[in-house]
Formats: sequence, structure tokens, C-alpha cells
Amino acid sequence: MSNKSNGTKVRVGFIGAGWWATANHMEVLAARDDVLFSAVCAQSSETLARAQHQFGFAFATKDYRELLAQPLEAVIVSTPHVLHYAHAKAALEAGCHVMVEKPIALRASEAWDLVKTARNAGLHLLVPYGWHYKPMVLKAKELMDAGTVGQVESVVCHMASAMRDMYAGQISQERYGDTPAPGTRTYSDPELTGGGQGQSQLSHCIALALWLSGLRASEVFAYMSAPGARVDLYDAISVRFAGGAIGTISGAGTIPKAKPKQQLDVRIFGSDGALCLDLDRDWLETMRNDGDLCALPVRPDEGAYTCDGPPNRFIDLILGREKLNYSPGEVAARATDILDAAYRSAASGHPEIVWQ
Repeated sequence: MSNKSNGTKVRVGFIGAGWWATANHMEVLAARDDVLFSAVCAQSSETLARAQHQFGFAFATKDYRELLAQPLEAVIVSTPHVLHYAHAKAALEAGCHVMVEKPIALRASEAWDLVKTARNAGLHLLVPYGWHYKPMVLKAKELMDAGTVGQVESVVCHMASAMRDMYAGQISQERYGDTPAPGTRTYSDPELTGGGQGQSQLSHCIALALWLSGLRASEVFAYMSAPGARVDLYDAISVRFAGGAIGTISGAGTIPKAKPKQQLDVRIFGSDGALCLDLDRDWLETMRNDGDLCALPVRPDEGAYTCDGPPNRFIDLILGREKLNYSPGEVAARATDILDAAYRSAASGHPEIVWQ
């Protein structure tokens, strides 16, 4: 199978056609004239028919192996968490560039295997962390890369979301308007998700903190609780990073639905100062030991979550129109290092060493 684009159009296959794949990824790519919706795979006949009718896929199947036998350059994986590794691995081995939903995998060993497979094959591997493509976050990344805080010594990040009903399996069909809502097991069944707030939401927060700081974890200790649910609603994670930095990560899936945005706050402290990024309050500030205090200008609601950047960048990378992947598989694998160890620690009651 060729990994070259078909002229100026990229032939894309979707493994998974649920609510987020259709409401975001397909909608974003449908607006482009350089994408061909070549194939789609889903387990439900109704889901397949809906996606094929709405987006004009040339081929539809319930078997992802049949999808990968089609002439494709790119595959987008948007299946339950437990299937991300198998589907992404198969797509990479078929010679396709891959965008795989977060978490990239449930086990660190699997995540790093995807990174290695993509690197060895010269293929793009992107995870759609939408916040990485926001101007205020790109500015924060620029400041960190310029050494604004010096040597990173500590990282604090927190994320809270209105997810209690989802984790409890109580999702209203009306919640997403015309877009079919995720099934009641999508977020609430640990056999599918591998966890709750950690896998579904802290995967965003942790990846953002690691992308900005460049750190990789070495040891993790975690507490988790799940009142009224089978998956974690609350997470308290302590991390030791390679090189000596330490960090704390907190998560809560229980913000009331009236709250318009998630809370997502990353603070990075270093030898020369600190950087504070608050996406809920649209705030980016640096503070240096030399007395320089700078609150960067941020547009109102800049921190609101959108995810048009990743699928667009995925196609542009394949076509050679862009060179930088702001949410590469390598960052997602470092996030999985922490999440994998955190779930093991919460179960064992002991610190866990990160897979190497």
C-alpha cells in the first residue's frame, strides 16, 4: 500500500464512526477539498449507514481488516480506548499515516510500540489534543522552548470536567442535538475505557504539561476514587520525572453542567521563573526571578476546547504543507507512561515505576 497521497487528495479511512468521529473529525475534514472519504468501519449497521450516507464513504465494513485492504493513505482511529493500540498498529503496518484518539493506548509499552512502528516506517502518528493548536498554548510552548523558566523543577496541572453522568452511564440522547450521543458504556465501562477521568480527560492535561515541559516520568503514586461510578471520578497523582523534577496532577469529573468550560490549569516552575497557563480563565503569564512579570494578551474564550487543528494538521502533514506535529505520538506515549503507572499505583497502593 502506498503512503503517498492520491494526487492532491488524501484517501482517508475511519475505524470508528461514533459521536466524536462524526461530530468533529468527519465534519472538519468534509470541509476540505483535498480529502477523499474512502472507507469507514463500525460495528453497528445503523452507524455505518449513517456515516456512509452523511459523508459519502465509498466503502463501508464492520471488519477493520477489510478497511485496511482498501487503497488508503491515512486512517483515523476513533474506537473505544481498549482498541486504540490494535487498530493503530494494524493501520501503521498497512502503510497508513495514523491519527488515533487519546489515550493513544492503555499500556505504556503499547504506546511506545506505536511510536517506534511509525518512526521506522516514516509515517505520521498524531493524537488529536485540540488545545495544543490554540494560539495561547502555542505561545506558551514558544516561551518554554526559549528557556523562559530555566531548568524545569516542578509541574502542577489540574483538569476538571462535567462528566459525572457519562462516567455513571447516564447519558441523554438529547445532549448532543442531532449527533447521536455516545452509548452508555462509552465512558462508564472500565473494560472499554481502562478508566474514567484519567483516561478520558487527564490524558489531555498530562500531554499538554509534558509537551510544554519536555519531561518524562520515572515514578508515579496515585489515589483514585469513584463515588457512584465504576470508573474514576477523582484522581490525585504524584510524579517524579527523569532528571529530578517532581509534579502533581489532579482531576475531577464532577463540575456541574452549568459550567461553560472545563478547568485546565498548567503551572511550570523552574530555576529562572514560572509559567502559568489557565485555559478556563484565558490566562497566560510568566514570572521570572529577575523581576520580569508578563501577562500575555489572550483573546476572550481562547481557552475553550476546539479540535479542528489536529485533523487539519494531520492532512497537511501528509501532503507536505506543514512540517510540525504539535501532538505527536511520542508526547502521547509519555502521557501514557503516567496514566498506566497511575492506575497500577491506585490499585496496588504503592508507587509504580514507569515502563522503560
